[in-house]
Amino acid sequence: MRSIWNGAISFGLVSIPIKLVNATESHTISFRQIHTEDGGRIRYRKVCELEDREVTQAEIGKAYEDADGSIIPITDEDLAHLPLPTAKTIDIVAFVPSDRIDPLQMENAYYLAASGAPAAKPYTLLREALKRSQKVAIAKFALRGRERLGMLRVVDDVIAMHGLLWPDEIRVPQGVAPDVDVTVRDKELDLADALMDTLGEVDIQDLHDEYREALEEVIAAKAAGEAPPEAPEPAPGGKVLDLMAALEKSVRAAKRSRGEEVEEEAAGEPAEEAEEAEVRHLPRGKRAGTAAKRTTAGKPAPAAKKTAAKKTVAAAKKSTSKAAQSSRSAKKTASTAKSTAKKTPAKKTASRKRTA
Repeated sequence: MRSIWNGAISFGLVSIPIKLVNATESHTISFRQIHTEDGGRIRYRKVCELEDREVTQAEIGKAYEDADGSIIPITDEDLAHLPLPTAKTIDIVAFVPSDRIDPLQMENAYYLAASGAPAAKPYTLLREALKRSQKVAIAKFALRGRERLGMLRVVDDVIAMHGLLWPDEIRVPQGVAPDVDVTVRDKELDLADALMDTLGEVDIQDLHDEYREALEEVIAAKAAGEAPPEAPEPAPGGKVLDLMAALEKSVRAAKRSRGEEVEEEAAGEPAEEAEEAEVRHLPRGKRAGTAAKRTTAGKPAPAAKKTAAKKTVAAAKKSTSKAAQSSRSAKKTASTAKSTAKKTPAKKTASRKRTA
């Protein structure tokens, strides 16, 4: 791989000659601008506005435009002699845990290659020190006309460096979060957790750019004089009012995609009244309580346990009520029979007396 910068890592009094190599590459398909009438290429020409003529790249230099519009030329020699210790050095200033770095700060990634055999020993020393400490190095370096912040970490057996934005370059997310006072119910959180668990994890290596693949198909078809492939039907959409129903359907769909058995909705089952989702920030204690209520594998959710318990109590009450009714009916029957038995002998005795 071609290096884009040569310098050294300054690690205390240790200096490690290195080469900077791009760690990433873009696979984006690029387009040319054309004249739609005849297909001719549209090109940009660099013209000197004083002489009104096109100039070559060799004639073009750098300059700074001042506030009053005056132009101050800056040569490559001026940039090479900047009064900065980081002009040709990656100067390590601290070692910190990796979770101290906000991913919002990360920019381009580079590999640092040891430059020559003498650099192998100090390079390996720094790499193994980073591995054992489980920390990352924070460094300052100059590249492409400005001083930058970097983070050094170990990738396999190589030291990699991520360019970092300066802290004051990260914008405060003011006015981005919803400004309405809404609430999230525990049931909705439980279903969201169930959906997250069902979707599971993914191997990043299995993901690919489907847009680029589709674009390549279109280009290949047009190059062959064929009709481009038709776009698939868009997924059915619409405004979701019942968040609970949407979450439940999402969980079932995710389980089906993984080949798991799914209980279908009961036919004719009345749907719950549609209601808008409410969201609110929960205190730490309540969040912990909600997490404890979440469904675990092989165990029914607490909501299901409560429902089952209520059904059991209701069934027990119903059974007790029926037993009580049966008992009262039996007592009534016994009382009626007893009364009948008492009356019958009396009637027979009176009948005998009349006969005599």
